[in-house]
Amino acid sequence: MEPMDCLVIYVPTEAAHLVRQAIGDAGAGRLGNYSHCSFSLEGTGRFTPLPGANPRVGAVGSPEEVPETRIEAIYARSRRNAVVEAALSVHPYETPAYMTFPVDAGLPARTASAD
Repeated sequence: MEPMDCLVIYVPTEAAHLVRQAIGDAGAGRLGNYSHCSFSLEGTGRFTPLPGANPRVGAVGSPEEVPETRIEAIYARSRRNAVVEAALSVHPYETPAYMTFPVDAGLPARTASAD
């Protein structure tokens, strides 16, 4: 099995479906005979745009709170650039918050049960 990574990205809730579709189309969320698998959690994003920012929401120097969705999906490590680029291409923020990291998605070794 190819090494797997996980993408976690925070997106305004109204745009979450676009990001899930884009990353799925790029290869994220492939599990066995399934595609576009992901997990989402609703929350509140907080940020303050600094001078030089061009915020989609809020104003420079003013703290902001926005309903956001945290999206998590695994993908084959070889698809990293495609998955991240797909997410960023549809994300509405000037500077999206995201992270990627390696995960162990392998099945545990099967052992014979002791009777």
